[in-house]
Amino acid sequence: MLGDVTQTTETSPPGAPAPPAPRRTPRVHRAWSVAAVTFVTIIGAAAFASLPGLLIEPLHEQFRWSRGTIGFAVSVNLALYGLTAPFAAALMDRFGIRRVVAVALSVIAVGSLLTVWMTAAWQLVLFWGVLVGLGSGSMALAFAATVTNRWFVARRGLVTGVLTAAGASGQLVFLPLLSWLVENHGWRPASVTVALSALAVVPFVWLLLRDHPADVGLAPYGGVYAEKPAPAVGAARRAVTVLLKAARTGPFWLLAGTFAICGATTNGLVRTHFVPAAHDHGMPIVAAASLLAVIGVFDVVGTIASGWFTDRFESRRLLAVYYALRGVSLLFLPLLLAPAVQPPILFFIVFYGLDWVATVPPTMALCREHYGEDSAIVFGWVLASHQVGAALIAFAAGAARDLFGSYDVVWYTSGALCAAAALMALVIRRRPAATLGAAV
Repeated sequence: MLGDVTQTTETSPPGAPAPPAPRRTPRVHRAWSVAAVTFVTIIGAAAFASLPGLLIEPLHEQFRWSRGTIGFAVSVNLALYGLTAPFAAALMDRFGIRRVVAVALSVIAVGSLLTVWMTAAWQLVLFWGVLVGLGSGSMALAFAATVTNRWFVARRGLVTGVLTAAGASGQLVFLPLLSWLVENHGWRPASVTVALSALAVVPFVWLLLRDHPADVGLAPYGGVYAEKPAPAVGAARRAVTVLLKAARTGPFWLLAGTFAICGATTNGLVRTHFVPAAHDHGMPIVAAASLLAVIGVFDVVGTIASGWFTDRFESRRLLAVYYALRGVSLLFLPLLLAPAVQPPILFFIVFYGLDWVATVPPTMALCREHYGEDSAIVFGWVLASHQVGAALIAFAAGAARDLFGSYDVVWYTSGALCAAAALMALVIRRRPAATLGAAV
C-alpha cells in the first residue's frame, strides 16, 4: 500500500485533448480509496441478496403461493443477475463505472419498493425477478473485476478477495435486521429497507468513485501510468464477441461449469432455501437467518484468505480443494438440522462460510490468465453460468420440497455436483508461460 511507483506517459494523437498530467503516486495510493468505496457500495447493495430466503414462508402463508412459484421468481432474479453481468462490464467500458452502478442501484430500489403493492405472483416475478435481477446483475462481481483490473496491477488477488467478501459483509449487516423485521413487522417493511439501503449508496458512488486512474493523473497500483482509453462503443456487440471467442476454448467451459455448480450450491440453494429448510425442522426463522449471517462472518475471512492464497498457489488446485470440501459438508447437512442450534450445525456454518465464495479469486485469476484484457467480460459470462446454476437450483429445490416434503434429496445431489466440480477444476489446463506474459 506504501511506496512510490515510477510512471511513464504515452503520447496522444495530434489534436486530442491533453490527459491529466501524471503525478507522483501518493504515499497511500488512491486505488485503495476506490476499493474502499467499492466495498461499501457492494455492502449497501447486499441487502437485496439477503431477502429472498426470508420471503418464502411469509409469501406462502399470505398469498398461498407454492414454494415452487416463489422459487421461480427468485430463479428469474438469479438468472438475470448472471446474464446481465457481462453486458454490465462492457457498459462500464462505454459509459463509466459510476453511471452504470448508480443506475443499477436505482433500479434495485424501484423494484424492491414496488413489491410492497403486489397482489399476484406475476408481479413478484416482474418486480423482484426482473427489475431487481437486472439491477443486481449490473452490480455483480463484474463490478469488482472491473475496478480491480483498472486500478490494480499488484495485489489483485487480495483486492479481489476483499471486494468479494463485501457481499458477505452486507449479508452479515442486513440478515439479522431483515429477519427481525419479517418476524415482527411482516415482509413489506423489509422490502422498503432494501430499497432505502440501495438508494443510500448512490451518493457515495457518484461523489467518490472514479472510473480510471488517469482521471486523477495516477498509475494503477503497482503499474505504470497510461492514458485513459477512449470509451468502447458497441458494448453489447463486444460482450457477445468476447463470448464467442472464449467459447472456442476449453478453459471457458470448465470455468463456466464449475462456477455454475458454485452458484447452485450457494446463492441458489443455501442462501435461498436454508432458512425454510431449517424451519421445516422446527428452527425459528430468526435463528436460521442468524446462522446465515454467521456464514457471512466466516465468508469474509475465507474469501480474503483465498485471495491471499491465489497470489501464491496454483488456482486450479485451490478450486479443486474448495469444491471437494463443500461437497462433503453438504452431504452431512441433513443430519445436522434440528429445532435448536447445536454445535454440529455451528461447525457446518463455520466450515461452509469459509468456503462460500472462496472460489471467486482463483476463478478470476484463471480468467485473467487465459483471457487477458477481455478477462472482466469473460468473467461476466462465467458469472452468468454461476447465476444460471443458482436459478435452476432455486426453482428445483422449491419444487422438490413441494413434491417430497423435504429438502434432503437436494442436499445430497448438490454434494455430488461439488465432487464433479472438483474434478473439472483439475482438468483446466495451465497457460504456457510464453503466452501468459502476453495475456496479462
